[in-house]
Amino acid sequence: MHNYLGPIGFLALKKKTDIDIIIQQTIESYDDKIVVEDEKGRLFGEMSKNFGPDCGITVFGEYDENNNFEMEYYFPFFRGTNISSQAELTYERHGSRESYACAYEDSRVGITVIFYLQNAGEYMNLACKGEIIITNPMTIMLSALAKEGTIIFPIQKNEELQDVSRENTIQRNHLIAAARNGDEEAMESLTMEDIDTYAMISKRIANEDVLSIVDTYFMPYGMECDQYHIMGDIISCEKVTNSLSREEMYQMEVECNDIRLDVIINCESLFGIPEVGRRFKGVVWLQGYVSF
Repeated sequence: MHNYLGPIGFLALKKKTDIDIIIQQTIESYDDKIVVEDEKGRLFGEMSKNFGPDCGITVFGEYDENNNFEMEYYFPFFRGTNISSQAELTYERHGSRESYACAYEDSRVGITVIFYLQNAGEYMNLACKGEIIITNPMTIMLSALAKEGTIIFPIQKNEELQDVSRENTIQRNHLIAAARNGDEEAMESLTMEDIDTYAMISKRIANEDVLSIVDTYFMPYGMECDQYHIMGDIISCEKVTNSLSREEMYQMEVECNDIRLDVIINCESLFGIPEVGRRFKGVVWLQGYVSF
């Protein structure tokens, strides 16, 4: 069974037979469907069914010569509603199945962001027709499924400090972009900035908790390339219910390092009460919907 069924409201599922029933419901009464024929003449089908607002199950498989559908894999999804970025994307097929990872450079976090592509069927359909993809930059809507999470109080800031922080972020993004283009002065400036930051943290950590120093972060977690450890400010929050299991989930818009993404988590898996202005901290599986 998939590790991230809990965030979309299937935390109580324990047996494979239970998820088999849900998969069959998705195949028989889907909300969205796309059929793709590849260059070898094989037919693939991708079916999605919502079990809550913008969240549910996607099933992907292949049709045999008798037009019978054989499932290859399924995954829980939560579709973001906010544009997180516009960037040039790189697509990579997973080795064991017809699913895809996408990657793009994001100067706001200073790393290559890798996410699981939600609309693989649409990508395959365009790729087989030769209509892809070099229409970069693409519009990306990121979302995240969290198995566990914690609510943390915010750092108190006045408006002047917030304006200074925003200006520093913009300046750093420009320096990172310049450094990637080979600007040696930008590289030196970033190095000196990192040294100053390290000195400041080393001095403050003796008397302060790390969460009062670090406001937000977005960093890779573990060995899987699309999992991240995040902490960010909660911009909006809503409690929703799974239409089948009746389990309750929180859907939050979280801002991490100026990246806005939608996060979903089961209420039973969240420690603390989420409210606008507080911070969310947790390990997430990053997904993305690309507007082709």
